[in-house]
Amino acid sequence: MPRDYSRALRVADQIQRDLADLLQNEIKDPRIGHITITAVEVTRDYSHAKVFYTSLAGKEEKFLVENGLEHAKGFLRSNLSHRLKLRIIPELHFVYDESVERGARLSKLIDEAIAQDRNMHPID
Repeated sequence: MPRDYSRALRVADQIQRDLADLLQNEIKDPRIGHITITAVEVTRDYSHAKVFYTSLAGKEEKFLVENGLEHAKGFLRSNLSHRLKLRIIPELHFVYDESVERGARLSKLIDEAIAQDRNMHPID
């Protein structure tokens, strides 16, 4: 069982690298723009892959990026089939990853709290 688990992780990592390369070098759709693949989760039978991404455009243009990725899904899967040595190429499911934005927002709140604390209790 541990071997199977590590293989799924290796497959997910390889899919992440290959998708990042395809999105950077092969996709010319302006809706996609600059996105980052943050993680990939593959099911045990390799039939589905959940691809987490974030975009420099942020939440404002999230809808356009989603449409672009859905439109390119078949092309990406086809190119993955040429790169991966798997019998089954997973179906791609794109999920917007809000963790980067959430982390930045929390960091900003912490910085504001520290600044406010310094204003209330100045060091003499």
